[in-house]
Amino acid sequence: MPTKATLSGVHFMNGDEAIAEGAIAAGCRFFAAYPITPQSEMAERLSWRLPRVGGTFIQMEDEIAAMAAVVGAAWGGAKAMTATSGPGFSLMMENLGLAVMTETPCVVVDVQRGAPSTGLPTAVGQGDMMQARWGSHGHYEIIALVPASPQEAFDLTVRAFALSERFRVPVLVLTDEVVGHMYERVKIPDEVPIAPRRRPAVPPAEFVPFKPDPDLVPPMACAGEGYRVHVTGLTHDERGYPDMSDGAHDRLVRRLAEKVLRYREEYTSYEEVGLDDAEIAVVSYGISARAAHGAIARAREAGIRVGMLRLITAWPFPDERVRALADQVKGIVVVELNLGQMSREVERAIRGRVPLVGVFHAGGRIHTPEEVLAGIEEVARCE
Repeated sequence: MPTKATLSGVHFMNGDEAIAEGAIAAGCRFFAAYPITPQSEMAERLSWRLPRVGGTFIQMEDEIAAMAAVVGAAWGGAKAMTATSGPGFSLMMENLGLAVMTETPCVVVDVQRGAPSTGLPTAVGQGDMMQARWGSHGHYEIIALVPASPQEAFDLTVRAFALSERFRVPVLVLTDEVVGHMYERVKIPDEVPIAPRRRPAVPPAEFVPFKPDPDLVPPMACAGEGYRVHVTGLTHDERGYPDMSDGAHDRLVRRLAEKVLRYREEYTSYEEVGLDDAEIAVVSYGISARAAHGAIARAREAGIRVGMLRLITAWPFPDERVRALADQVKGIVVVELNLGQMSREVERAIRGRVPLVGVFHAGGRIHTPEEVLAGIEEVARCE
C-alpha cells in the first residue's frame, strides 16, 4: 500500500478517491466522519491512507461529533476535513456555524444525493446548494466549490484547504453522487503546494487572539504553542472573551462576512464555453453541466448560438459575471438537479433583464440532452 503523501502520476480513480488524495496532498492529517452513502469510498480510502502518512482517521458516532472533532483538531494544529451526504450534512450545521464563529480553518465535503430526508441514498441530487449557504443559523458567508469531474475533485480539494487557511473559514466541497462515483483519469502533480497556517508574529504576552490583520483575518495560535487563546461560540471581543453588547456583535459578524466577500475576486471561478457569440447561455454546475454539453452541441448544429457558464465557485455567487451575461444574451437556461435553487441566485443577479427558463429535476438521475434542449428551444422562441 502506498505510503507517499502525494501519489504523483496519472491514475484511474473515482471522484471520492480523488478528494481523499487531494486532501492528503494538501496536508490534511485528520479526518473524522460517519459512514454514509455516497461518501463511503472517501472514508474507506482515508482510513488506510492517512495512518500511512502520519495522519489520524476516526470513525465518529455521528456527524455531529465528526464536525466537532474536526474543529478541535484544527485548533490542535492539524489540517482537518470531514465528509458526508445530505442527512449527515444537516447534522453538521450547528458545528459548521461554530467553525465560522471561531474562525476555524477546515474542509467539509458534501457528496449530494436525492433528498430530503433519507431520500435516495445511492442516487444523484443537487438539493443541498442552499443549505450549504444558509444551513446554519445567523448571517455568515461561506466558500463552496463545485467539481464536475474526478480531476476537479482533486484540484478543488487542494484549493479548498488553501482557501480555508487564507481566510480562516470552513470551506465546502459540494460534489454529487455521479461525480463521486465516476471513474476518470486523474493527474496528480509531483508537488502540491501546502498552504501555511497564518501564525502570530508577536510573542505570547503581546498576542490578541482575534485581532485581525489589515485583510480582516487574524493570525491563529494553536494549542500547545505557548499562546493563551479563549475559543467560544459566543459573541466575543478581540481577546476571545464573551462580549454581549450589540456593538461587539455587529462588528464581529460584519468582519466575519467581509473577510470572505472583500477578496472574492481572488478566488471566485467559473468556466465559460462558447459564450463569445452566444445568444443563449446555459448556467449550470457539477454533473448537470456535463449532462448539458450534449444538448448545447445539438442546439449549435440546429443554428442556435448557445454557450455555457459553469459555476466552479458556487458561494460566494458570481453575481457580477452573471449580470454581465444578461447584457450579452437574450435568455438564460439554468440546469440543476433540484427544483430550482441556484436559479434563484441567477434571477436575483439578472434582475429581469432577460427571460430565464429552469430545467429542473428533483434527482435520482441526470438530465437527458432532450430535456436541456427543450429549455434552450423555449428561450430561443422568446421575443
